[in-house]
Amino acid sequence: MPEQVDVLLINPGDRKQIYQGLGDQISAIEPPVMAGLLANYLRRLGFRVAIYDTPALEVSAATAARAAVEEFRATLIVLPVYGYQPSASTQNMTSAGTIARLIKDASPQARILMTGTHPAALPERTMREESIDFVCSGEGPVTLRDTLQVLQNGLDDFSTVPSLWWRSGKQIIPPRTQAPLLQNLDMEMPGVAWDLLPMQNYRAHNWHCFGDIQNRKPYASLFTSLGCPFHCNFCCINAPFGKPSYRMWSPETVVREIGFLVEQHGVRNIKFVDEMFVLNKRHVRGICERLIERGYDLNIWAYARVDTVYDELLDLLRQAGFRWLCLGIESASEHVRDGADKSLTDQEIIKTVRRVQNAGIHVLGNYLFGLPEDTPARMQATLDLALELNTEFANLYSAMAYPGSPLYALAVEKKLALPERWHHYSQHAYETRPLANAHLTAAEILAFRDKAFQTYFTHPPYLELVRQKFGQETVEHLHRVTAIPLRRQLLEHP
Repeated sequence: MPEQVDVLLINPGDRKQIYQGLGDQISAIEPPVMAGLLANYLRRLGFRVAIYDTPALEVSAATAARAAVEEFRATLIVLPVYGYQPSASTQNMTSAGTIARLIKDASPQARILMTGTHPAALPERTMREESIDFVCSGEGPVTLRDTLQVLQNGLDDFSTVPSLWWRSGKQIIPPRTQAPLLQNLDMEMPGVAWDLLPMQNYRAHNWHCFGDIQNRKPYASLFTSLGCPFHCNFCCINAPFGKPSYRMWSPETVVREIGFLVEQHGVRNIKFVDEMFVLNKRHVRGICERLIERGYDLNIWAYARVDTVYDELLDLLRQAGFRWLCLGIESASEHVRDGADKSLTDQEIIKTVRRVQNAGIHVLGNYLFGLPEDTPARMQATLDLALELNTEFANLYSAMAYPGSPLYALAVEKKLALPERWHHYSQHAYETRPLANAHLTAAEILAFRDKAFQTYFTHPPYLELVRQKFGQETVEHLHRVTAIPLRRQLLEHP
């Protein structure tokens, strides 16, 4: 039995609920990076910490709750609610809420706190709806530290804890002050507590390993920066930070972390979780130059904006081991893209994609169907652009009003239909419900998205590109992916 700990961080998640049949072998299994960062922060302050990773261990919410009650005697149980991509916190709230309820059923005296993008966006509602004692409406580290100190002192007054929502009897108490954002990430939170995670269980995205599809393990993901300075109306990632922001770890700290993963865990496949890695030239250059000096054989992917892919960095990125860049193209319509804070022409997008590919880096294009100004014709134009670009992979999404995003505030203001339960925000869930707009119903948007997926991944020019670049084995893998059915409640019962 594990020894008593001060804080147990439980990573929630239910791959079957979120991904249907894609969850078994296709979807990634990512380490809970924020949980690992919080654990490292608290451990450096002298707290005893453990992490329980529910999806990586492939256990049910009931098993996770039982482990929390029977195996760990934690002063504070924390559910950090994040996702595999920056806007995917909400879809894990159903699992997080179930785990919390089952813990409270078995052990009413357990003290439970939720943190993460979704709880920070809707702190009061989360307090009202979930079987928890606390919600952190800020970044997390300082709030967790101060909450633990109050609990360890045997006190019941949490009014001095910044960014903490708490209960006094039946009353929900909002925080008096907001916790400051960490400023010196190198000193205060210099990496993930990898030793607390089941490293052998994590696997990369299938496309990340095209050409070597049988070797998706070992795998790791990490941040090199926190936040994003942009204001896209569909994005919620700045909810915990209170405003658009951008803070970086130093290149030395990032590369030291990668060195540990390579040398201690044999990791080659790495994801940079940053919403916008290719942004600050000095930051990117510093990391690349140090990775090149170390000579690792890496397979890294990272996010970039089409308007921040600088020519002078592309060769450095390739030499450093970056094999994929994920570009947020979103839509073929400049009018629709206005809400994505991206003023670009289709020709500029095409030129950027070709520049990246000519540098020997594969491109994952992100596309969104159903943004507020989308129409059937504009959605078709977006699919046509995706087929013309013919990037090595594509994510095809329906527009969702994620809590914490301007789009969510607009949907609430206009009383638009939103998903009934939190996991219905998953793009791949049976019950998923995109946000309708003035021109399209939710069912029309979803039907177009699902048809676009099949069109793209069965398109002969695309499959030929894949065969030439990655081999016939990868083509056969894609055939298996497109054969996995995604049932949709909205399409079966409109």
